[in-house]
Amino acid sequence: MKSFKDMNEIIKAENRKKKNLRIYIATLLAVQMLMLPLSGCVSESGSQAAGTGNTATSVVATLNDEEAKVSATTQSSSAGLSADELFTERDLTQTADLSDAKEIALQSGKNVTITKAGVYRVTGSAENVTIIVDAGDEDKVQLVLDGVSVTNADAPCIYVRNADKVFVTLSGDNSLSVTGQFTADGDTNTDGVIFSKDDLTLNGAGSLTVNSSDNGIVGKDDLKITGGTYKITAASKAIEANDSIRVAGGSFTIKAGTDGLHAENEDDDSLGYIYIGGGSFSMSVGDDGIHAVSLVQIDGGTFTISAAECMEGTYIRINDGTFDLSSWDDGINAARKSSAYSTPVVEINGGAINITMSAGDTDGIDSNGDIIVNGGTISVSGNSTFDYDGTAQLNGGTIYCNGQQVTEIPNQMMGGGGMGGFGGGRMGGRGRRG
Repeated sequence: MKSFKDMNEIIKAENRKKKNLRIYIATLLAVQMLMLPLSGCVSESGSQAAGTGNTATSVVATLNDEEAKVSATTQSSSAGLSADELFTERDLTQTADLSDAKEIALQSGKNVTITKAGVYRVTGSAENVTIIVDAGDEDKVQLVLDGVSVTNADAPCIYVRNADKVFVTLSGDNSLSVTGQFTADGDTNTDGVIFSKDDLTLNGAGSLTVNSSDNGIVGKDDLKITGGTYKITAASKAIEANDSIRVAGGSFTIKAGTDGLHAENEDDDSLGYIYIGGGSFSMSVGDDGIHAVSLVQIDGGTFTISAAECMEGTYIRINDGTFDLSSWDDGINAARKSSAYSTPVVEINGGAINITMSAGDTDGIDSNGDIIVNGGTISVSGNSTFDYDGTAQLNGGTIYCNGQQVTEIPNQMMGGGGMGGFGGGRMGGRGRRG
């Protein structure tokens, strides 16, 4: 898998290939044209003109073919993520080896600081206590929460200050809450009940209830969740990460004032992506259910989302899953947020997607660029079912707009009109099934 950090360099390199290719073809054409009078002297009458046409056609065809290859290579640089490359074996292991684990029994008012790699089993109920991980840059720390209950006034319950990677493994029922305004740690705005400055993985067979006056779970690098049952109530975002959010499994019940899952790196807009390979999600949020600055890729899972926008990213790729989306703005929205992609795209290759829109200027599937449907079943109910600024392709799958099956992807464009985009919009020029 190519790094999102390399995306712009890949595109620039392919553009250089295209430019060099044009120069080469133009030179070849010029040389062939200069040689035509000589070849005309030994050709039958009329063959020179025929040769000229064949040469030009051949060169142009070569140019078009090679440009198509360059374009395909550039597009492949943003090809789908592979779960095999996103999760390690330890990420996916839902139980911890406790044979050498150190025991930590929480006590109210007494912070716990972990400075070395290892496995730590944490138990007990306490107030105003923070588990702080401040280990070495190469250290991996695993916290096994086994029946933990913590309520804090103004500090994270778990704070990863430094480590190579931290695993939070759930065993039994656990609860973490912060009730007041978070206090910063120097220049670090620690604004999550679980707050990690380094890579963080949550897994396990247990459960975790999170209540927050701000954000629920925050990771400043990569945040992975591969198992466990989560009930998160947050005034702001439920789950937030800078570089990526990667979910392989788990059960999530989320209530959030803003976003359910939010990935954004303010310093590098090619990062901030979300991958979901499975799990069940029930979300009721005030803004976006799933929000990524760059890529949203969903390979499976069950989703029931009520939000202003249920899903938003620059490139949204749905390969599988079951979706029941209710929205009062856009059900699925591809917007121009990342420079890693030349145009926003909604690409649907499979799954069962049901979108119900509120009345007004709302869109079921909205792309500031293109829409590509290769498979799956899509049912959209609302005033505007589809809206796109670029092109639309219906290459496979089944689409219903307000209960009526369509063979073209309608385009509502500027809003208004009825019949799910048929009343006042135009039909997409490339929307016919091919």
